[in-house]
Amino acid sequence: MKIIPEVKCRRCGESFSALRTTCPSCGTRRVAQSTRTPASTPSTAKGTAAYERANVNTKWQMIFGLILVFAVILAVVVMVATGVNDPSYNQPTKPTKAPTSTEEAEVAPTPEAVPTPTPSPTPNIQTLEILYALEDRKISDVTMTVGGELPLYARILPSDITGNVKWSIDKDGQDCFTITEDSEKANHITLKCTGRLPAGVNYVYIYATVYGQEAKCIIRVNG
Repeated sequence: MKIIPEVKCRRCGESFSALRTTCPSCGTRRVAQSTRTPASTPSTAKGTAAYERANVNTKWQMIFGLILVFAVILAVVVMVATGVNDPSYNQPTKPTKAPTSTEEAEVAPTPEAVPTPTPSPTPNIQTLEILYALEDRKISDVTMTVGGELPLYARILPSDITGNVKWSIDKDGQDCFTITEDSEKANHITLKCTGRLPAGVNYVYIYATVYGQEAKCIIRVNG
């Protein structure tokens, strides 16, 4: 009978005397096992305030768990009851009938193309001239007096060409003359002299323009 107990090495498993502090085989240091008994916590000791609180918490957890289970069961029952009362419940869905022919299918009408307007050709003007309207006489140089009026007319040849003639006058004469178009006779105007030309300006031009063609006449002021 051995008086001194033996212990096993925690590393190699070799038995050796409990008096030794290291394993003779591998040199691993021996670790003494604790013989202390863990103390009980206050919550496990009956009669303590911690023990009472632990019991109360456990009761509330059980109550909350039962309420949660009841709520889930109630929600499932309500969902089932709602589905049964729905008139569309368990009714088969009718498939959408596809058109069996091209006549049943709705075909969007094809928009009609808007034709591009063809531009009118520019008339071929042979002659554009300025005439004295009262005598139907062509003029190219005329002298007016302050306050006087001169009826003019722009003639276009060939005569079958129609168009509105644009009348204008040089910048130096814009303050000395006014142009009034005749609303009843096409391409007829009345030119009125309202003042003298600026110093150093002997005459100005009046112009008649239509379809890119231009005719002009010299206008002088007497005095």
